Amino acid sequence: MNAATAWTEVASCPSSLENLFDTEEGRRLRTCIQCGTCAGTCPYGDTMDYPPRRMIALLRSGQIEKVFTSDSLLNCVACYACMAKCPRGIRLTDVLLPLMKEQTLARMPELPAELQKALQNTMRYGNPMGESSRKRALWLKTAGVPIRVLPEQPGPVDLLWFVECYSAYYARGQDIARATAKVFNALGLDFAVLGNEEKCAGECGRLTWEPGLYETLIDYNMAIFAKYSFKQIVTGCPHALNAFRLRYPSYGFRYETLSVCELLAQHLDRLKPLLKRKLDYTVTYHDSCCLGRRNSIFDEPRMLLKAIPGVKLVEMTHHHENAICCGGGGGGMWLDTYFKTKGHERLSERRAKEAVSAGADVLAIACDYEFSRFEDALKVLGHDKRMVVRDITELLAESMEA
Repeated sequence: MNAATAWTEVASCPSSLENLFDTEEGRRLRTCIQCGTCAGTCPYGDTMDYPPRRMIALLRSGQIEKVFTSDSLLNCVACYACMAKCPRGIRLTDVLLPLMKEQTLARMPELPAELQKALQNTMRYGNPMGESSRKRALWLKTAGVPIRVLPEQPGPVDLLWFVECYSAYYARGQDIARATAKVFNALGLDFAVLGNEEKCAGECGRLTWEPGLYETLIDYNMAIFAKYSFKQIVTGCPHALNAFRLRYPSYGFRYETLSVCELLAQHLDRLKPLLKRKLDYTVTYHDSCCLGRRNSIFDEPRMLLKAIPGVKLVEMTHHHENAICCGGGGGGMWLDTYFKTKGHERLSERRAKEAVSAGADVLAIACDYEFSRFEDALKVLGHDKRMVVRDITELLAESMEA
């Protein structure tokens, strides 16, 4: 059974834990050997009262209500580490943890203010920042290259580029969006964006606590997609990629979706001749959890970096499937204050230390959550003069400059 089918089966009764063991994924939960690998590999496993192993044990014994009295599930940043390492192949991050979070929310008197505001903003404005939907496409005026906006120029197009919130609204995210547009144009790709009609794909709504918010966004986005004719969706946001590949199919979504790195790697033979400027950088790449552990996209980002003249690629201690999460997934983007009050080390700072120790001067990323997390972490650690954070598309665009 593939991931989307497995999710469809469980999602049909997301609040009916008493029926969970009647599903195929539920039956797989019964095969848990209680080895504790999930807790051992979790970056916050030492802070959780009920890691997945204990949840499963309590489910089996009919004592699952104990989990819902604890707020320790807030520490789950949906990094897929437990799921990637589970010897039984149990879909912990896809199935068990969202179900547990939903039930915990129903009993939690109040969410941390930061997270609650982000979810409310997403419901009201279609983005967690609370920015007006009418401002979503303002960055296009500074793109420097032509970008077709489907609501203004409808008609068939090969690629629908789903920009997502952080690349549309944040200044550094807009830098990445402009670089992506430049590379797309240089390759002569037939692409277009939704402009102000775009709203958040909502993946973190499902993996944080709010299935109702997630379903509202799906309904909206599916209606928008139906208005236009395109062959594929491409996105630079691994969380949107996750949503479209793993969750939207349950609602009738049938479009092939690629990450920007996958798409550009497919055109690498045409891209290489365009990379004429030598960049004398020592670069280390951070594997995004959604791209890497969840979608097995490890090679493509590295292929792109190695294609840039002058770039020396070095690996951090933890890389590929073992990479340390930036801490932004599963609602972690909006829980830094909560983690600080609990005395937890921010995962972004832990990862930034590794990047500096690798001897790199550029930390390369391929996720729109990571520029803000790592730039802030480097400032806090006092390494912001020693290392810069660059999206892979920014490095490609820089190498294209005369």
